[in-house]
Amino acid sequence: MNATPSRIFELAEYTRQNFNKKDVLAGKQNGIWRKYSAEEYVNTTDAIGYGLLNIGIDRGDKIAVISANRPEWSLVDMGINKIGAINVPIYPNITTADYEYIIKDAGVKILFVGSEEIFEKVQMLVDKIDFLQAIYAFDEIEGAKDWNDLIKDGNSNPQASKMKANQLEVKSSDLFTLIYTSGTTGNPKGVMLSHDNLYSQFAGLKDSLPLDNTDTAISFLPLCHVFERVVEYYYLFRGTSIYYAENIEKIGDNLKEIKPTVMPTVPRLLEKVYDKIVAKGSELTGLKKSLFFWALNLGLKHELDGKNGWWYETQLKLANKLIFSKWREAVGGNMKYIFSGAAALQPRLARVFTAAQMPVFEGYGLSETSPVISVNTPEPGGKYYGTVGKVMTGVEVKFGDDGEILCKGHNVMMGYYNKPELTAEVIDEEGWFHTGDIGTMVEGVYLKITDRKKEIFKTSGGKYIAPQVMENKFKESRFIEQIMVLGEGEKMPGAFIVPDFQALRVWCEYNQIDYTTDAQMTEHPDVLKKYDEEVSHYNEQFAPYEQVKKFVLMKESWSVDGGELTATMKLKRKPVLSKYDDKYKEIYS
Repeated sequence: MNATPSRIFELAEYTRQNFNKKDVLAGKQNGIWRKYSAEEYVNTTDAIGYGLLNIGIDRGDKIAVISANRPEWSLVDMGINKIGAINVPIYPNITTADYEYIIKDAGVKILFVGSEEIFEKVQMLVDKIDFLQAIYAFDEIEGAKDWNDLIKDGNSNPQASKMKANQLEVKSSDLFTLIYTSGTTGNPKGVMLSHDNLYSQFAGLKDSLPLDNTDTAISFLPLCHVFERVVEYYYLFRGTSIYYAENIEKIGDNLKEIKPTVMPTVPRLLEKVYDKIVAKGSELTGLKKSLFFWALNLGLKHELDGKNGWWYETQLKLANKLIFSKWREAVGGNMKYIFSGAAALQPRLARVFTAAQMPVFEGYGLSETSPVISVNTPEPGGKYYGTVGKVMTGVEVKFGDDGEILCKGHNVMMGYYNKPELTAEVIDEEGWFHTGDIGTMVEGVYLKITDRKKEIFKTSGGKYIAPQVMENKFKESRFIEQIMVLGEGEKMPGAFIVPDFQALRVWCEYNQIDYTTDAQMTEHPDVLKKYDEEVSHYNEQFAPYEQVKKFVLMKESWSVDGGELTATMKLKRKPVLSKYDDKYKEIYS
């Protein structure tokens, strides 16, 4: 079967017929990489499909997977869609109330969970929700069914003819998956995506991500998010091996072991990597320190396609040999493509990593657009710093009267599940999806996001403030980990600032300031003076009415668990304002 597939379940046989690799998937088990060959991948996913049919699951039924990334996630996902059932992936780090809402809204019949922690959050829902039949676990968990039993049952009682009959009924325009948006406000919405929606991405990815069967990918972004999920299907389509990182804490070790050529990521992680590198550089002394910051500053000035001239390129070659080679070793030494999405990327990060021969390509999209609308690409002229690149093949983009980005194409979702009125609010009568983002075209070719439509606010003086633009600039400071610009209806902008406590600790040590605790240091007079200097420095790049006049230092980092960030690391502005109402009053009292 060498014909190009048109439905996602066909990718399993396609990858076996065309590539037949020994490591289609791999994950760590007891300290050893457990690899799944193409043959085992097809047979195991068949068995999962048969097992599901044996317990009464059929075409169109909803099944949820709640787990961190691991081979079992991918195997179950393919098994689900091989019988025409619908995978409803759910983030593993949300609340029990959110689990209950999604399971009820989607009508989920079976849950697959990855860990005991998740199982404890959802086990009571079986008694609470009539149509929820069972919970299967990837780990051995008391009280949960073992997913291996489903495979054994499928192997002992294969229903190949029933599976084939189901597949023949599946059209490429049919619903393939329900992805619930993490949402910065209100209940999550179920984005309905078809096989066509996801396959529409492949044509553009072929240009922007030219992979083949010699490539290896590391996977750690949540598979429940459409970005990582579509990329994984694309890996199967191109014969690229997929290795799942153990967890975010061990990603550094995993990169050295796997030596991947491609890594999808989010800006938050790149920021952490960069800050860690700079912090280590700050600890050097003498010539080593001088060389480090010479190379770093050179990288921060990088321009594409040799625009800085021969002398710059000569120096950069030396910097790559002396300094940046060590950066590359830290990510395995083979990295060809780092793709960044889900939030705005600071241009300086794209510059310095690209200069260090680990090129970063920023893209843009939403769950509702399957997801990629535009992306920077590797070919000459395919990339422009500070933009999200060229509009993808098969996608149309235009701008509303207020600058809102509108999108049309086979990538636009079928709609929101059970919410036709909300669907009508975002997809107009001509089929244009209204993204809610404000943007413009640079040089008529590259799309640039300037802000989030709903997040732009007006001060009491009638001036509009675009907080994302400001926040991205302020985060260039190595002392600022996170920031939220605020002040709607107030006389001037203010900010909540989360310090980069690692950088702050190094600074305090250098300046002979005793470091007690993170929380206490946010009130230290010398620290406050330092942050006042940082804010003043970055304020210079904005108009007087935009400048942050007052700020408060947060005593701890924001997180998903803390309720300040979505599962995709976006800032939840209203919850942050509510949680830190006392800090808000401190600024505006």
